[in-house]
This record gives sequence, structure tokens and C-alpha cells, in this order.
Amino acid sequence: MREVVLFLLLLPLSFAPWLIHTSFWQHVAIVSIFYLLIPATISKLMGFRWEELGIAWPNGKGLKLFAVLFLASIPLSIYGGSIPEMRSYYPVFRYSGPLSFLVGEIGMGIVMLAHEAFYRGFLLFPLAKKNEWLAVILQDIPYTLVHIGKPGIEVPYAFVAGIIFAKMDLKGKSFVPSFLLHWFGSAFFDVLCAL
Repeated sequence: MREVVLFLLLLPLSFAPWLIHTSFWQHVAIVSIFYLLIPATISKLMGFRWEELGIAWPNGKGLKLFAVLFLASIPLSIYGGSIPEMRSYYPVFRYSGPLSFLVGEIGMGIVMLAHEAFYRGFLLFPLAKKNEWLAVILQDIPYTLVHIGKPGIEVPYAFVAGIIFAKMDLKGKSFVPSFLLHWFGSAFFDVLCAL
């Protein structure tokens, strides 16, 4: 029962960062608060162990899936980089050279960590103990909705990716594989768009 209560308490937080329009670095801070700090505090107060939330080093299966899916995503990224709407939208941070680009990617890493911890960790793992497929779909709906307003192709892509990320993380017993895939995939795509 506490798994359902945790999900219901955290679900409204999915939309909070998107209701506050800010600069890139303010967004990094807000996402860190709403997707990491608040959920971690609530989860610990409710007595959840980190492992129950997917906060653990992944097993070998999770790391293998990350590597395979990252390689499989390269052709998709190359195709996506050919779409003008995507090239004009990404990267989402301002940069003036290689160093500021790298700093921006570190900021994106924090955003990706927060996203994956929230959707694939706090929302997915506890509920998956009760019903795995229901948990996969329930975490994926808000994850997909927060992609509205980005280039149109991202909404269906986010829906499919959210399911794949969730299944990969459950097999890996950690949200780390989806974090690595999301961040490395995003960084690779940003490089393509910047070039």
C-alpha cells in the first residue's frame, strides 16, 4: 500500500518544473529539487530503502542493455540530427566554445540524472513490486506529457523510450542504465546538432 501512496504523493511533482519558466541553470536547480531532493526526502520518511527505489549500482544485465541500446540509438540520433526542427532546438543551453559546451553537458547530466531518478526510480521501482507493467505505463504517462512543447517527434519517441528505459532498469535493478543512456544519447545528439 505504501508503494501506491508514494506514487500518488510524487506524481504531481512531475509537472512542477515545467510550470516554472526559467533559464537553463535555474531549470537544472528546480529539476534537482522537485525530482531528486523532495522525492528522496519523502521516500526516506516513508521508510523506503535506496535499493527499493532503484538507487543502486546496476547488475551486468543492465549495463549490457545500456551498451546495446546506446549503439542502437546512434543511427536514430543521426537521423534526428537531419531534422531542422531538432537542430534548431538542441542543445538547449547557450555555449560559446568547447569549454562552455562541456559545462552545459554537465548541466544536462544533472537534468538527466534527476529525470531518471524520478521517473525510473521513485515512481517505477516501488510500484513495480506490485504490478510491473502497470508501473511501467504509469511512470511513462507523465514522462511523455512533460515532452509536450518540444519538437513534435519527441512525444511519441518519449513514450516508447520511457517503456524501454523502465524495462531496462528493472532488469538491471537500478535506474543507472537509463540515466547513462539518456545522458550519453543526449550529449551525442547535442554534438551532432552543434556541428
